[in-house]
Amino acid sequence: MQDRQGMSRRRLIRTAGLGGAIGLGAIWAGGAALAASTAPAPARPSGGIDPATRFDLAAPGTALFEGRPLHDATVIQSLAFDNVNKHVYTVQLMAGGRQLPGESAPVSGATRGYRGDLCLTRLDLAGNELGHMYLTGFGHGVQIGAEPVGSSAFLWTEVDAVADDGTNGWGTQLARFRFVDGAVRTPDSPEVRRLRPVAGSDRTTCGIDPATGRLVMRYRIDGAFRFGLYDLSDVRRNRFVPLADVAQPTLSYSFQGYTSYGGHLYLLEGTSYGSGGSQPPTGNTYLTCVDWRTGAVVDRRLVTDAAGLPFREPEGLAIQLPDPARPDRARLCFGFASGVVGARTATVYYKDVLS
Repeated sequence: MQDRQGMSRRRLIRTAGLGGAIGLGAIWAGGAALAASTAPAPARPSGGIDPATRFDLAAPGTALFEGRPLHDATVIQSLAFDNVNKHVYTVQLMAGGRQLPGESAPVSGATRGYRGDLCLTRLDLAGNELGHMYLTGFGHGVQIGAEPVGSSAFLWTEVDAVADDGTNGWGTQLARFRFVDGAVRTPDSPEVRRLRPVAGSDRTTCGIDPATGRLVMRYRIDGAFRFGLYDLSDVRRNRFVPLADVAQPTLSYSFQGYTSYGGHLYLLEGTSYGSGGSQPPTGNTYLTCVDWRTGAVVDRRLVTDAAGLPFREPEGLAIQLPDPARPDRARLCFGFASGVVGARTATVYYKDVLS
């Protein structure tokens, strides 16, 4: 009965439509139209961003760093920026052969993937490692978010992995925890707070739009992927009223990441050279821009940046604010797994032309 009620509410949100009853004013006034049946929502700042502003996906990209090793030698899965402390966080599947405290023997990479065991690395903006954590039983690392607090950050990730495909563990709800260098966390660690914004969903991950203080979540419900946009302060208070909710558009290649900036959702897709029809130097990496108001695709572009990487697999999207006081001068950052088998590295490019 509870799931049925939850689905009824979600269908109401989707039926209203972001371009109709949920108009632009509702999104930028904190989702008051969506919250009308619960409690009045105070106006929230837009971060000084015109809701029509979006990244020019056709503009050439610039390298933030190239070929930098992470703590483990597996491929980067996603990334996030602590713009206050000038840190980059990356997440990857744990390498095989490691033995953590409390484990009776080294664990294979296949078992790590099945369990959803992840390695989190903190880097400076040049890609130099500053620390790491291990997260066991969390998920696949599809997307992460960083929330600066003082001189460190809280990370937002998936948690409670379930290997529903028989191979990889995928998170079923969200987690928030502080970065502590060298620490190992499990879903049951007292330092880990778990949240479930959408009842009955799975394959749940999230990221953060630092320009507006919003959390973007990807989740699967009734076998279909959707994206929800929330005020981050609301989520911290266990108030899960979406400002917007849209279906994932049809993609041509493997889904590899997402992020949100202002009034638009951005998606990354593609495969490495030699797989899924990707051939050098063009490849099949695409960026897609979706309007949060309507769920419509407003742009989709082939990405040819970093074309010369021998191994080039798109992995992860995030927003960087070089100056946190100027959210209108943002960068759309996208990662590539690079390097060779057994010694993978991370490469990050960005586009910063806004129109």
